[in-house]
Amino acid sequence: MLLAVDFTLPITNPTLQFLILFVIILTAPILFNKIKVPSLIGLIIAGAVIGSYGLGLMTRDSNMIMLGNAGLLYIMFLAGVEIDLAEFKKSSTKSLAFGLISFSVPMIFSYLAGHHLLGMTVMSSVLFASMISSHTLLTYPLISKMGVGKNRAVTVTVGGTVITDTLALLVLAVIVSMNEGGIGIAFWTKLTISILLFALIVVVGFPLFTRWFFKHFPDNTTQFIFVLTMIFLGGLLAELAGIEGIIGAFLAGLSMNRLIPRVSPLMNRVDFVGNAIFIPIFLISVGMLIDYRVFFGDIETLKVSVVMTVVAILSKFLAALFTQKIFRYTNAERMLIFGLSNSQAAATLATVMVGHRVGLLDDAILNGAIVMILITCTVSSLRAQKGAIATSLAEGTTDEGESDLDERILIPVANKDTLKDLIEFSLVIKSKENTRDLYALNIIKSSEATHEAEKNSEKLLEEAMKLGAGAETIIQPLKRYDMNILNGILGVVKKYAITDIVMGLHMRQEISQSFLGNLVEGVLDKSRSTLYVYKAMQPLSTVKRRLVIVPRDADKEIGFALWISKLWNLGRNTGAKLSFYADEAMLDILRKVQRIHPVDGDFHLFEDWNEFPSLAKEMGKDEALFIVMSRNRKASYHPVMQRIPDYINHHFKDRNFMLLYPLQSTAEEGYHSHISIPLLSSNQVLGGVGDVLATVLREKEERKEQLDKVAEESTDKGESEPD
Repeated sequence: MLLAVDFTLPITNPTLQFLILFVIILTAPILFNKIKVPSLIGLIIAGAVIGSYGLGLMTRDSNMIMLGNAGLLYIMFLAGVEIDLAEFKKSSTKSLAFGLISFSVPMIFSYLAGHHLLGMTVMSSVLFASMISSHTLLTYPLISKMGVGKNRAVTVTVGGTVITDTLALLVLAVIVSMNEGGIGIAFWTKLTISILLFALIVVVGFPLFTRWFFKHFPDNTTQFIFVLTMIFLGGLLAELAGIEGIIGAFLAGLSMNRLIPRVSPLMNRVDFVGNAIFIPIFLISVGMLIDYRVFFGDIETLKVSVVMTVVAILSKFLAALFTQKIFRYTNAERMLIFGLSNSQAAATLATVMVGHRVGLLDDAILNGAIVMILITCTVSSLRAQKGAIATSLAEGTTDEGESDLDERILIPVANKDTLKDLIEFSLVIKSKENTRDLYALNIIKSSEATHEAEKNSEKLLEEAMKLGAGAETIIQPLKRYDMNILNGILGVVKKYAITDIVMGLHMRQEISQSFLGNLVEGVLDKSRSTLYVYKAMQPLSTVKRRLVIVPRDADKEIGFALWISKLWNLGRNTGAKLSFYADEAMLDILRKVQRIHPVDGDFHLFEDWNEFPSLAKEMGKDEALFIVMSRNRKASYHPVMQRIPDYINHHFKDRNFMLLYPLQSTAEEGYHSHISIPLLSSNQVLGGVGDVLATVLREKEERKEQLDKVAEESTDKGESEPD
């Protein structure tokens, strides 16, 4: 018996509903991009067309509300998890200032408009003002896709949004309680305790639980489902505390920021599902609220719509302008701030719905809010897109030019137990632009070329490719046959001009004096590439802090600037703190780079490598060791490096650790730091870190030349050389 499909409007068949939604998600961005209109506007308009006030194909029923709410929470979670915490920490004061400005300016303008232009009561005017003072990061996915999500103005705006929306929603809670006569000491005590308890659970408890879960369940799919669970748990806890769920989702993202590497299959899954499903459905659900008939109906509703829209756009623009002037941002950054903070949706809807339910806001305000949402979202999208393009072009000027040394990373793989660790490490240290110059190499010894060996090799390389694809990076598989594995690796290094080699340690229960193994030691001895020897005792994302030990004169090695860039990528992409241990001269260089390009880190004086074992006392749980080594007889070589295996064996063998051997030149020993300047000044890894390092190194050379000149002049005059 054939099942009949009910096509009666509005459509209630779930299969048909989802078909309509996904057809819109597929076609709307394509159509609107052709006419240079941001896709999110297309999705909102499409929602208006199919909604109850349009063609009536679908209603904004409980299913759409549920999916739309999920998309809203997802937007806030992405904003929290993608924020650059080092930049956020650096600009926390600015975020607070912007949040207060973006709340107070619209609050004042909206109150005056509501009370004097619309004739509302004081209590209704305050609630009306709080509705307009909030904003939703609706355009954040658009800005993030355009590559400026980590811009300083974006970071300040995202951080300030939490302040703005929290204040707006607190005003809502207070006004509603006053209207019901329930405000007093008990109310404030309960609200304060519940918010503090909520914040404690999310900020402290979520990271601890997530780190434990990721350690014990390394499967990417399981981890993704866990992340989804934490998003909605954060939203629920916020609602239980008496504030809107979007605050909980944002704090959940912020608390899990360091545990989800930016370049990883897990982050790619989080981004993909949000941008492909949840967020578009939320935009469509917002569009379903729009009733175009208000433009042709009640004059009072039209008047309210115009007043609300003009006040919202003007006040948010003034807030963005004040922020720009105070912090001396560019015009493009002002457009980014305005584009992010002008769109009204989440908190606005929450406020107007609650206000309408308790009788403080009438039908005209409700309909006017829907019109305001459509117009502010449209204006925000256009300004955010223009600001993102201008900012991207301005930031891109520091990255022009081709690199003198292309990045090509080789990952020899031979063991399925270490494969994932090596691939994930390679993904977080690579430059952002490098999406295809990673090579996974498996060598089959000619004497062992059996069908089983072939099969195992193909499985390893296929798994490496999957891990790379999960992070939108093409890992090229290389299978080689050779009588000697070392010769096979060196042959590939030469053929593909490999710049970086990431290798794992051979599998041993105890670390012996030859702990590197003959293979790694052979590569180290006969290769000039930067070599990373990595051993993971726990997942990369669960490490809280990395102790980075840098030897004296490391800046004189030809590969210094290159590994610094990789290290900065590691810090930024994982969020783990970098604690540098070095002599004062090296710390001075690192501090200068850190000031210009913030990364979460601190600096410790460490001059005597014989005291290396004492570092074990400074290492806590979930911390790793990163040691910058040197090949024998090179500029930064220290005899104590020969004893590093013993130190690790006795003090650090249960920790993640990495030994780094900088790239070397075949040129003469005197051919050092001045070569690293052009190599890194055109490096696109960190968008300008190369230029900073180049300047630092030049200054160092210039100071040395000045001292040498003074010494020569003093000698000519018969004076003693200066200290």
